[in-house]
Amino acid sequence: MRDLSGGPRVLLKRLRELMAEPLEPQERLDRIVRQIASNMVAEVCSVYVLRSDGVLELYATEGLKKEAVHLSQLKMGQGLVGTIAASAQPLNLSDAQSHPAFRYLPETGEEIYHSFLGVPILRTGRSLGVLVVQNKASRTYREEELEALETTAMVLAEMIATGELKKITKPGLELDLTRSVTINGDTYNEGIGLGYVVLHEPRIVVTNLLNEDSEKEIRRLAEAMGSLRISIDDLLSSRDVSMEGEHREVLETYRMFAHDQGWVRKLEEAIRNGLTAEAAVEKVQSDTKARMIRLTDPYLRERMHDFEDLANRLLRQLTGYSGHASGDGFPNDAIILARAMGAAELLDYPRANVRGLVLEEGAVTSHVVIVARAMGIPVIGQAAGVVALAENGDAVIIDGDGGHVHLRPLPEHQRSYEEKVRFRARRQEQFRALRSVEPLTRDGQRISLLMNAGLLVDLPQLAESGAEGIGLFRTELQFMIASTMPKADEQEIFYRNVLKQAAGRLVTFRTLDIGGDKVVPYFRGHEEENPALGWRAIRLSLDRPGLLRTQLRAMLKAAAGAELKLMVPMVTEVSEIAAVRELLQKEVQHLSRFGHGLPRKLQFGAMLEVPALLWQLDELMAAVDFVSVGSNDLFQFAMAVDRGNARVSDRFDTLGKPFLRLLRDIVLAGERNNTPVTLCGELAGKPISAMALLGLGFRSVSMSPASIGPVKAMLLGLDAAALAKVMNEALDDIHATTPMREVLAHFAESHNIPL
Repeated sequence: MRDLSGGPRVLLKRLRELMAEPLEPQERLDRIVRQIASNMVAEVCSVYVLRSDGVLELYATEGLKKEAVHLSQLKMGQGLVGTIAASAQPLNLSDAQSHPAFRYLPETGEEIYHSFLGVPILRTGRSLGVLVVQNKASRTYREEELEALETTAMVLAEMIATGELKKITKPGLELDLTRSVTINGDTYNEGIGLGYVVLHEPRIVVTNLLNEDSEKEIRRLAEAMGSLRISIDDLLSSRDVSMEGEHREVLETYRMFAHDQGWVRKLEEAIRNGLTAEAAVEKVQSDTKARMIRLTDPYLRERMHDFEDLANRLLRQLTGYSGHASGDGFPNDAIILARAMGAAELLDYPRANVRGLVLEEGAVTSHVVIVARAMGIPVIGQAAGVVALAENGDAVIIDGDGGHVHLRPLPEHQRSYEEKVRFRARRQEQFRALRSVEPLTRDGQRISLLMNAGLLVDLPQLAESGAEGIGLFRTELQFMIASTMPKADEQEIFYRNVLKQAAGRLVTFRTLDIGGDKVVPYFRGHEEENPALGWRAIRLSLDRPGLLRTQLRAMLKAAAGAELKLMVPMVTEVSEIAAVRELLQKEVQHLSRFGHGLPRKLQFGAMLEVPALLWQLDELMAAVDFVSVGSNDLFQFAMAVDRGNARVSDRFDTLGKPFLRLLRDIVLAGERNNTPVTLCGELAGKPISAMALLGLGFRSVSMSPASIGPVKAMLLGLDAAALAKVMNEALDDIHATTPMREVLAHFAESHNIPL
């Protein structure tokens, strides 16, 4: 081959002209392969495109037999071309036929060619096809020739991504970029959502691939790189970033990558080969991701994500991209896809249009998941790789019941889920018809059905669900989505709005439950080995009495002339209740002294979440006006299972005898002391477990708004006294081996109770 200095630039310039001409897709591809062959003095240039069925089809060639186009096919991993596509790595061979992966395709006539250079056609690290040049003479292609071919493959990647080749794809077949994909994840909130992908941090689409002035582009790159380094240094020196911890480690990794001279040299080399600074970043990012995407080492895979994030930051610096679209271009049925995101970021989207949330990271207890639950949308987490596989506007189905995400679903999938959604809608209509029906069991027991909430966005669901009131208002959510500590007057306005929108229905406010997994960005605690059992909730509030007194004062002022019902979380000893009462009394005296209005009635309660209170039940009942059982934490602590750990969270049944006996003891203590007992938590939200609670004697339960309809439908057909008799006999029989869940299911079936 001749010397290629300046060759890639000339080639890219001619390709740009070809892309601008009004040509049919097949003619454009044919002229592109002729241009590449001519520029590289290759006797063969061929383009293979990956179809959705995993087959690489010859779409264009210069040098092989023309009749082989759209006829020759190789499966992923088959032959040299299939090996390149599967590995996303180039092959540079002086004697292709001696390679163990070589596969002879007689229709092509390629047996006379010996030297072979093939590169994957990549987009975001995914193989969309393969670009090949061949020569009769036996030789090894030079590094600059490989670089030129990889750069040229980017142009073809954009051509495939824009859908231009759809016109010349055989009827009934699809290209791989449009194939249906199912990703499995973890269910964080149930429900089904049909809609269109909105990438939370959409990839910057680089449309201007080819540069006019390499030196100018290198200067642009240097300026953007300088700005990126400064922004990372500023973050590292910020007070918001602690001197140690995961956040700092990530930023230190970013700084290491940003100062890596090898990365900069690769970017500059791509620019000198004719790419714009943006296209150079995209090319190097895609090449690196393709090499690292199959790594199994979790540490190295995480570094890949760090590098990808950094490259995206650099692209945003170069393009001036400022944020996601949430205005006129936002779809009516949006499914948000993100690697990770904050709770406040989710609330930035038009809430009425959001149908679901898919996260690659996060946990069921993360802030954004809590907010998404409050919005009533299905959520799936740990959906590995979903962001790279999706494009903005792709059709998508999120199955929050089964933990599946269906990208670009098949028509039969779409129809099946549409029917499921219609069925759910019909059921919801039936439940809505029960809103005005009094919640009485068949034997005349009145049940108070309450809902859990934590944001103003929850409040419209109070009337829609038919809930009698709010049994748990998580005040910490206001703190978690704020960038700074809410001031006293802001808290007062917020609580007053909650009471106003509740329109006379009772609201039970829980004082701040931060710490543990609920970390607010502006309040930094100490690193703890086991934060769930550490400095959180009432423990933190009593150590920071100013924080608690500010909140209590705001609640008292907001409820002036009305009824205020509040409770404290994570109580371990009854003496803690006395300490909070003392602070509350000081605030009442302070407001009274300065002439502020006070609530006409005040109810003070405690949450029973810590097993230690089980040995203080009578003292507890005497110390408060009511008790609320936090079933989620109580089960976690009583059974010694981390509910965020998939390996143990399902090991023990919430309807097992030990936990049900424990709950029965609490109900009996409430009856003994004439103290009302309610329960808030996931246990109240499923008809079968809610039925068990009624059988134990609970007459007030709080749950998600969506659960109220199904639970009410269950209780209307329930004879609570008959169930209590069956349950008590089963719980007291130490020789019985039938699981309580089966006992309950059999009772429901024999009494025709809908579960």
